[in-house]
Amino acid sequence: SNTALAFFYRGCNQTNPSSFNSSKLHIFFKMQSFPKKTLIPVFKSRFLFCFQKSSYFAVILLRGTMHIAIAGNIGAGKTSLAELIAKHYNWEAHYEDVIDNPYLDDFYTHMERWSFNLQVYFLKSRFQQLLAFQNNKKTIVQDRTIYEDAFIFAPNLNAMGLMNQRDFKNYRELFDLMESLIEGPDLLIYLRSSIPNLVNKIHKRGREYENSISIDYLSRLNERYEAWISAYDKNKMVIIDVDDLDFVENKDDLGTVLAEIDKGLGKIV
Repeated sequence: SNTALAFFYRGCNQTNPSSFNSSKLHIFFKMQSFPKKTLIPVFKSRFLFCFQKSSYFAVILLRGTMHIAIAGNIGAGKTSLAELIAKHYNWEAHYEDVIDNPYLDDFYTHMERWSFNLQVYFLKSRFQQLLAFQNNKKTIVQDRTIYEDAFIFAPNLNAMGLMNQRDFKNYRELFDLMESLIEGPDLLIYLRSSIPNLVNKIHKRGREYENSISIDYLSRLNERYEAWISAYDKNKMVIIDVDDLDFVENKDDLGTVLAEIDKGLGKIV
């Protein structure tokens, strides 16, 4: 017969397909009878390809829905990557509310006056997203997390004297309440970038309200991002250095990014 399914194994690793563990279900296909190009559209949205060894090709059966989040500084490429991987994996992308945000323009004009309003708005917006994700039947990829607001942007504004201590305390207590009702993403994708690369990307996309962002402000955010990532323990994480990658214009660079994401997805079961 021309059947493709060869064996079911409980667990494997990338060098020994006969190894076992109880965490993942791997399915092995004999490549001679079922071409890889046929498998890809069939399993693209629900399976993750693990590795090809000799004449067998293995895939990992994933959960039906997941929450994937992309983190990174201003200009790191979160929105672009969310759009690209949503298309690649047949996921549903949810973006940061910057177009209809009523405080963003005012904030960059007068940070001290509008910092608390802006941060509460972002906190509310992302909390609404997380509640909506609970009833979603598709895998979600989220552009920026609620944790970045609370551990990076708000404390940075407080440290710079742009959000007073009373407002910051109020903000953190609100976040703590929200955090008790949510769970972290199944996979966090952190886009690491240098300041020169961020500045170049910000200027390239040409958002008028971002013209006033200072290098000092970006540098402070980058330091807090690195501190947060070094202690991150919510779930699985992938770190991608994007300084030498142009995953929007270069297909090879996008392939490099997707390969790293695939590795991260392989840890989720």
